[in-house]
Amino acid sequence: MKMIIMAGGSGTRLWPLSRTHFPKQFLKLSGMDKSIFQMTIERCLLMGSMEDIYLVTSKDYLHLVQGQIEEMGKSIAMAQILLEPEAKNTLPAIMYAVQAIREKGEDICAVFASDHVIDYPQTLANIILGAVPLAAKGFVCFGITPTSPETGFGYIKPGDPVEGGFVVAEFKEKPDYETACRYVQDGYLWNSGIFMFHSKQFNDAVKKYNPEVYKAFQEAGVEAKFRKTPKISVDYGLIEKMGVVYGAPMVMEWNDLGNFTTLYDRYHTKKDDNGNVYFNDEIMLDSSNNLVYSEGDKAVAMVGVSDIVVVDQKDALLVCKRDRSPMVKDVVDVLKARKDVRADYHLTVYKPWGSYTILEENDFYKVKRLTVFPGQRLSYQMHYHRNEHWIVVNGTANVIIDDVDNIVRSGESIYIRSGEKHRLINSGNLILEVIEVQNGQYLGEDDIMRYEDDYVR
Repeated sequence: MKMIIMAGGSGTRLWPLSRTHFPKQFLKLSGMDKSIFQMTIERCLLMGSMEDIYLVTSKDYLHLVQGQIEEMGKSIAMAQILLEPEAKNTLPAIMYAVQAIREKGEDICAVFASDHVIDYPQTLANIILGAVPLAAKGFVCFGITPTSPETGFGYIKPGDPVEGGFVVAEFKEKPDYETACRYVQDGYLWNSGIFMFHSKQFNDAVKKYNPEVYKAFQEAGVEAKFRKTPKISVDYGLIEKMGVVYGAPMVMEWNDLGNFTTLYDRYHTKKDDNGNVYFNDEIMLDSSNNLVYSEGDKAVAMVGVSDIVVVDQKDALLVCKRDRSPMVKDVVDVLKARKDVRADYHLTVYKPWGSYTILEENDFYKVKRLTVFPGQRLSYQMHYHRNEHWIVVNGTANVIIDDVDNIVRSGESIYIRSGEKHRLINSGNLILEVIEVQNGQYLGEDDIMRYEDDYVR
């Protein structure tokens, strides 16, 4: 069996925790020692090996995927990483993976999202492996037994029973609350977004029910495939058009972390006597059913409020009613329209060579902490509008300035003027940490001219 993990989403409904260049699947949420993506990999390894896992992600997330796989102690050389040149929703993403699988031979395939939280991974593995005979007969969707009427999920109406599951009678889109209550009473299941099928069956179904996608994927080269394919989900573009689709029930705890309401539900065991969920030393006075997610040492107090979400980060603050949390994606749209980088970036930005954290900034200076992994180096680059002063605080740096190699040890510093070509290298075995002070008339990240780059940016 092959496993397809879709890891290209941006998670806008969980802003400011999730941002375009570090979305929710790569987060390590409070109380978790692994990211959601890493936990998805671990679940798949209960059903196969790294060679059986096909990861479909954005080219912008390649270094995040590789870094988190290596952090798990796994070899990135064994992983099948497929990079989408542009986001075209789930049907093209799955088609991309199925084509790669079929090049090596036909097989049963299971499709997983990378942002689901499942507390009992072996239970999931047992259910998936048990559904292989059903998937050999036809397309299988997995339905979760509801614990409450949820308006943020699609639903599956079970039909006639078959061995290992049932025939799907109908798919239902996200309902209003009253309709969701009726669905739960009538035995409908939440649509988990987990699928199984035979690779040839999937290819033939796309050819029959969505010839536009099929034709696009006959093009040579992944860029051409994605340029010509329409943007469409696997639900609309395929599953709901098929004549017979099977369903398999999942009786287990499952959370898709789609918004802050589902995040609140995820931490139900942390609720205090008044239904509040919080993670630090927040003060709750005459307050109930709130979610507070704060970072740092800031004192946070809630007085006389209920059903509120507060997400406090150093550069962004979100306050909203819990039942309005799906609207957070609209906040991201407003920020993007304003060209506000806080829609896309955290204060800490992860790079293939390490990361940088913005410590302080204004219009004329910016202070960063650079962290460079052993054996890594930044691009050989130049800036038109800013000077940079680098102070090494841990490790030893090789700093190339106009082809001259300078060794800068801990406690020492070096100055780079605008117009000078330069490169920072960590040739040692320890993590290199550098404080960078920029000054100039323009400090944007796009003021960079790269001459050489190990990461082909």
